[in-house]
Amino acid sequence: MLKVGLVGVGGISHSHIDAWEKMEDAELIAMCDIRPERMEKFTEKKCYTEFDEMLAENEFDVIDICLPTYLHADFAVKAMEKGVNVITEKPISLKEEDIDRVYKTAEKNNVKFMVAQVLRFWPEYELLKEIYETKKYGKLLSGTMTRLGCYPKWSWDGWMMDEKRSGLVPFDLHIHDLDFMVYAFGMPKVAHQFRSKLPDQDFISISYDFGDFQINSEASWYATSYPFTAEFRFQFEDAIVANENGKMLIHLRDDKKIDLSEEAEGETGDINLPKSNAYANEIRYFADCIINNTPVEKVQPEELRCVLNILNNL
Repeated sequence: MLKVGLVGVGGISHSHIDAWEKMEDAELIAMCDIRPERMEKFTEKKCYTEFDEMLAENEFDVIDICLPTYLHADFAVKAMEKGVNVITEKPISLKEEDIDRVYKTAEKNNVKFMVAQVLRFWPEYELLKEIYETKKYGKLLSGTMTRLGCYPKWSWDGWMMDEKRSGLVPFDLHIHDLDFMVYAFGMPKVAHQFRSKLPDQDFISISYDFGDFQINSEASWYATSYPFTAEFRFQFEDAIVANENGKMLIHLRDDKKIDLSEEAEGETGDINLPKSNAYANEIRYFADCIINNTPVEKVQPEELRCVLNILNNL
């Protein structure tokens, strides 16, 4: 039975908590947040406002980090130096040099580490990668990826609106699509970029060159209550593969359509994310790597390095 501790009981943590609670071979025994009120409903857990105290008073197999971006690397290193395996929300850091620091700490202490890049575990995106690799509908010709939302005024201490702490839209939203591109298609070159940034909004549009094809992407925090939207559309020689308007459809040359939409599972938490079991999938994968003592191969440090290098040079 894996003993799990979670630090950072904010919006995304609820997807993690739900996943751990549904696993029969893991137990979430403790959580930590500097805001005691965030933990009031978890009466059966050990609750802490100091991370060092939580580490000192418990023996953990896993620490799950759901803190603000700028804290991920430091807290991961602190836990791994105690001999604890770590999974952390994305991104690993705003700084490329933190990748080596974190992975070297994991190697030194013989523990496992993973960044929870959730699109790698999202069924629609996994299917897209499979279609690309098998060439089921021929070669990939072009792609479009969209991730839009509103300015996160709800974030604790306004940290998400502080570029030095969150990196704004490139590191909070666009990183999902860029990470998936690198994972599925390889390392691209930035062909064109545009950014419109004001005190209460941030928008980017970027075209990535993969040699034989190009992918256009856009991401935003709009200064209005624009509904969260995450979609893609990819043109292959013999089909259009589109995840749009809540449907996963394949549009074939003969005008037939294949509907591959899956029923959503699980709750979204409180930050208006699409329903999916992808959070449970990524946590299950990491737990299995620990239990079976297998390498964490799904997320590679060189891929993370490529993503941070691109984002830091936008």
